[in-house]
Amino acid sequence: MPPRALITGITGQDGSYLAELLLSKGYEVHGIVRRVALEDAEHRLSRIQAIRSRLVLHAASLESYASLHQVVAETAPDECYHLAAQSFVSYSFDDEFSTLNANVNGTHYLLATLKNLVPRCRFYFAGSSEMFGNAREVPQHEGVAFHPRSPYGISKVAGFHLTRNYREVYGLKASSGILFNHESPRRGFEFVTHKITAGVARILAGQSDELLLGNLEAKRDWGHAREYVEAMWLMLQQPEPDDYVVATGETHSVREFAELAFAYAGLDYRRYVRADPNLYRPAEVNVLQGDPSKARARLGWAARIRFPELVREMLEADCRSLQVRLPSKTAALL
Repeated sequence: MPPRALITGITGQDGSYLAELLLSKGYEVHGIVRRVALEDAEHRLSRIQAIRSRLVLHAASLESYASLHQVVAETAPDECYHLAAQSFVSYSFDDEFSTLNANVNGTHYLLATLKNLVPRCRFYFAGSSEMFGNAREVPQHEGVAFHPRSPYGISKVAGFHLTRNYREVYGLKASSGILFNHESPRRGFEFVTHKITAGVARILAGQSDELLLGNLEAKRDWGHAREYVEAMWLMLQQPEPDDYVVATGETHSVREFAELAFAYAGLDYRRYVRADPNLYRPAEVNVLQGDPSKARARLGWAARIRFPELVREMLEADCRSLQVRLPSKTAALL
């Protein structure tokens, strides 16, 4: 029988890429979705429409232990990838209670269910570079102390410790990936990277004449989600569970991202970008840079897609969606 995987958050950016990867490796892939997603499949399942017929989807809620218990009992997975979360950092400040409830309790419910029903199942927890927050060391590796600066980061630290606790106390094959920022054309429009590339496309289409952004000096370690899900899979193939930082090891500012995207479109970002203080976080994190040495040494994983290629791919996708062409004079750069 083929290995069976269960993915929470399968409709998101990472979940869709991971599902494609697992299908290519011969897995039977199951996914947990909210019932409203099944009722509005055209929009809420858009990222997995191309592979929808090859997936088995189950309606459940991370906030309900009973529904998770039922899905795990039905699927008896060999591997479980827990990607679902309220993941927009800025929103977590607006509604910290739902963020903490969904992210912490959902992780706890799923770990407890796996321990009770399929204790041999390998488990992946999606950690985040936001766990490091205002870290004292740059770059950040697995041994750097966490200092989260948002309810989202706090919720991920709690999930990380829950995962480690279930590994150490109950012997669960549970690993955590501390993934730094990873983007793609499938990224949600509320995230700054897609906000920038979509904004450039709208300006080229004549639908807008400015782009409002928050902290332009914030620096992040940006990679491609399609590659990062490979690291997730590799973690669960190791003889022993462990925790890994997944990153490129490079940082670029929001300003650099905007400057490059506008340059590819033949535009000067300074004519269109305006910093809006209302878009700043209540507690800013200025620099996040990962040290992926352990992942490279233990998993044989390293990022291949570089920053300019990532920006290019996202911009091209947004331009195609609006049926606009990039200026021919920048074609050689793309």
